[in-house]
Amino acid sequence: MSISLSPESDGGARAGFANDSKPAPCQVCAAPDPVRFAEKDGLALYRCRDCALVYLDPMPSADALTALYDDAYAGATTGYFAKPKSKLRRARARMGRLVRHAPGGRFLDVGCNGGFMMEAARERGFEAHGVELDAVSLAYAREHFPENTYFHGRIEDYAPPAAFDAVVCSEVIEHVPDAYGFTAAIAALMKPGAVLYLTTPDIGHWRRPRDLARWDAFCPPAHCLYFRRPNLTRLLRRHRLEAFMTQFAWKPGFKQLARQTV
Repeated sequence: MSISLSPESDGGARAGFANDSKPAPCQVCAAPDPVRFAEKDGLALYRCRDCALVYLDPMPSADALTALYDDAYAGATTGYFAKPKSKLRRARARMGRLVRHAPGGRFLDVGCNGGFMMEAARERGFEAHGVELDAVSLAYAREHFPENTYFHGRIEDYAPPAAFDAVVCSEVIEHVPDAYGFTAAIAALMKPGAVLYLTTPDIGHWRRPRDLARWDAFCPPAHCLYFRRPNLTRLLRRHRLEAFMTQFAWKPGFKQLARQTV
């Protein structure tokens, strides 16, 4: 792994990435001309001069993203799936906190992976739905939690028959090349007053290693976007999602609750 901060030259773009000479404007505030932030393995990251969003530029192509999320968990046998009982127990605890703000109705997990949060929501009386790009992960969810409803694809292409009362988006937004469109798609599926629970790495967290090479969340191109609390709140507000609670996170990340105000 090779990481350099504020390098002098742009270097070459890797295969699967569009190559524009001028970096794109910020996806949160649309400010142009970001400053060079870092380079890792030939991939360039920039920091917005206005809101401090750090983002990969150029972003992965559609084909590159498809390759990244094709059997991302090695046949659903490693990582997130290694201890399914523990994962379900943690999902139940998270749902116990979420139902204080969204007591029931229709539930959506954006990036549902193995379906653990969906099953925890169903056990709480929700009608549970999930969206997932990785077909292998989705097959695991369907096999182990068949009473829930699943969609294979992007949230931007999802068209359910009704809106949702509660939405979870955990460790997903940092992967997407279009944060604005992704957040807009989620907001459009939420009822007025619905609650969003969103988690993502926090590049401004006080426990983030100063040496980026020691931070496991700094992994472009899998992670395209790196938020701080102010710019994440700003992005949500642009889609009428008002942040109302931030849960404590010991690890460098956000646990943000927001409510649909429309």
